[in-house]
Amino acid sequence: GELADSEDEWLTSGWLIGERALHARRAPGNTCISALATGRMGTPEERLNDSKGCGGVMRVAPVGLCTLVDSFEVGCEVAALTHSHVTGYVSSGAMAFLVRRLVDGLELRPACEELLNLLPNHDGHEETLGALRAALDLVNRGAGAPSAERMETLGQGWIAEEALAMGVYAALAVDDIRSALLLAVNHSGDSDSTGAIAGSLLGARHGVEALPGDLLGDVELRRLIVTLADDLVDVQSCDEESMSDRWWERYPGY
Repeated sequence: GELADSEDEWLTSGWLIGERALHARRAPGNTCISALATGRMGTPEERLNDSKGCGGVMRVAPVGLCTLVDSFEVGCEVAALTHSHVTGYVSSGAMAFLVRRLVDGLELRPACEELLNLLPNHDGHEETLGALRAALDLVNRGAGAPSAERMETLGQGWIAEEALAMGVYAALAVDDIRSALLLAVNHSGDSDSTGAIAGSLLGARHGVEALPGDLLGDVELRRLIVTLADDLVDVQSCDEESMSDRWWERYPGY
């Protein structure tokens, strides 16, 4: 209602706002809603709250698809819009970094090793670094088949560093993509979040063609998601002037 009545034309233009299916609430996280309701944009310097919920980690995968930005730094900034605890946005920066390196063609394990070396350069990295190390140690120990019980030793996934660690564990612990996705969602914690994180990592590494077709067929708003992903790829082949014109029209405010 407020947006529709806005006098700022750029706020009500662009193709996404015309997608009526996006106007329904799909159980958004309380932190996201309360942060957006302040009318301010959080940053790593300007904090809105003390939340390190996993909402930031869940949404930053697209940052890793854009080669035009520093994936870690922008991942942190995107998460800090709503999640002000340093672990909340550092874990999100870590997720964006992993997606970037996977798209570059690196395997997940060496990408994680790079991340272990990168994280100490950032203030407030300790919890994220510890959780990632725990996930890699759990994979390395290999004592018994991967299971929900083993993954739950990393946490429940409600907070950022735990969700990241659990998603990484699921993606690394088994080779079969379907089995990895099932491992990511079949536990007693925040399973939709860990599933989204593991799925983003696996998709970035193997491509959409490698994901189980029967699972993709049920994805809500799949056409819209594919269009957004295609735009992120296309924009990186444009020169700066044409990119700005096209993106301002499609994504006003960019």
